[in-house]
Amino acid sequence: MDYQHFIIQKDGGVSHVMINRPNKANSLDTTSWHELKAIFESLKADPETRAIVLSGEGKHFCAGIDVSLLVGMNMEGAQHSCDGRRGEWVRETVAHLQVCVNTIEECKKPVMAAIHGGCIGAGLDIAAACDMRYCTESTAFSIKEIDMGLVADLGSIQRLPHILPDGIIRELAYTGRKFLAGEALTHGLVNAVYKDKEEMMDAVMSVAGQIAEKSPLCIRGIKDNILYARDHTVADGLNYIQVWNAAMLLSDDLKKAGEAYMMKQKPEFAN
Repeated sequence: MDYQHFIIQKDGGVSHVMINRPNKANSLDTTSWHELKAIFESLKADPETRAIVLSGEGKHFCAGIDVSLLVGMNMEGAQHSCDGRRGEWVRETVAHLQVCVNTIEECKKPVMAAIHGGCIGAGLDIAAACDMRYCTESTAFSIKEIDMGLVADLGSIQRLPHILPDGIIRELAYTGRKFLAGEALTHGLVNAVYKDKEEMMDAVMSVAGQIAEKSPLCIRGIKDNILYARDHTVADGLNYIQVWNAAMLLSDDLKKAGEAYMMKQKPEFAN
């Protein structure tokens, strides 16, 4: 499928999704949000996709929500004379945008964000929904919503407290200040920092290729269990993996992996 604001390239089991609005710093307008949701729903259902890399074309990863979308929301919201109905409409609009971001986290395949330039506002919401994040030395992150008179509402202040130290995420959300690659690495927001985009993309695609060689059934199970464990107690997580293994452990992939290990060969798994 052709998309207006995204490019998709597939190489083996790796799908590379590129935000493609470089003249707008890859900010996301209404069409972009619809396409983002459609892409990750499609990749979730695509048996040939085993790992996903998300990056941005041009100078930046993503500058967040396009200002035109916010202006349009103000104009449409003003049409509601009833405060209650206007509030209801705003909530439904925010919920829709949240769902667009959630499709990244809910995709069964690991998603790796390859970040360069600016990763601002909703761009950071999107990055936070990915499984892993990598960036270049010149990358700058920002929870920018506070400077626009907004409370970040698409996932940063919900997901980042599970990634960053409590005091750090509070400071970043309260001040809107930029934090650079070195700080992002120190606090665990990114897995690694690279000299430039070319070096980063080579490294990230290599990791994605390694993931794509593993058992897809097990990769999906790992992601499912990590997300479940994040939102539940240790006891709940241990019980959940018991149930998962009861259903999935005795698979063809287990047999293939064992045979390949004994033969000192690399196993090949079905989708």
